[in-house]
Amino acid sequence: MKRMLIGIAAVASLLSTSAFAADLAARPYTKAPVYVDPVYNWTGFYIGGNVGYSWGRSRDTATLANGVGTILFTDIASHNMDGVVGGGQVGYNWQTSSWLWGLEADFQGTGQRGDHLFTCPIGICTPTTGVIAVFPGPAVPVALSQKLEWFGTFRGRVGVAVVPTVVLYATGGLAYGDVQTAATVAGLGTTTSDNVRVGWTVGGGVEAAIGNSAWTAKLEYLYMDLGRSAGTFATTTGALGGGTLVSSYNSRITDNILRVGLNYRFGGPVIAKY
Repeated sequence: MKRMLIGIAAVASLLSTSAFAADLAARPYTKAPVYVDPVYNWTGFYIGGNVGYSWGRSRDTATLANGVGTILFTDIASHNMDGVVGGGQVGYNWQTSSWLWGLEADFQGTGQRGDHLFTCPIGICTPTTGVIAVFPGPAVPVALSQKLEWFGTFRGRVGVAVVPTVVLYATGGLAYGDVQTAATVAGLGTTTSDNVRVGWTVGGGVEAAIGNSAWTAKLEYLYMDLGRSAGTFATTTGALGGGTLVSSYNSRITDNILRVGLNYRFGGPVIAKY
């Protein structure tokens, strides 16, 4: 009887343990973390600075005329107007998928300058001299010096993100600049003129984010055409045919600009793509 009771108790204990185990909740399923692919967003306002070098060109036609408007001498030449450029830019980008659209304005100071030197030969531009014998008038040296004091552009930009943080772009639009010309005729006083010209520009570049920050760096090339700059200078030097010599110039100003820049973008944070 005693053995029977022990057996019954053992069976009851086993059954109760199985029932308790069956009542325990199943271990919850834990999903692996989702991979987050960061995407750089270029949208937003930006401001920055740049520095570079410019290879300018002036294709100049210079003339000397007398007081009645007769052209006595013409010299045609092309000269370089090279120098360091530097300034700032501000703009806005819109990003649609991998395409980038934007507007940018910049203003540059420059050290670009060049010279056009020529001489009107003896007897061509100045009246004859002498009382007993007639001698041809002296030669007239002329020095024209040109500077591109400053320039600015207002351009559209369109580009494509080859990777999320690197954009290749083309750009083009309005250009304007101040061409200063100084003339010294026959070694006498120098006179100057400022001529603000409006033209066009086109170019392209590459811009890349510095890490995933709001700072970006760019390398950019622009071709700029400011059209023609012209002016006239009166002199005190006597002219063959009457009056005094009048010096005139008509220059076509073009520029090749290569520069590096740094921008800081406001807004448009890095977002996450799931």
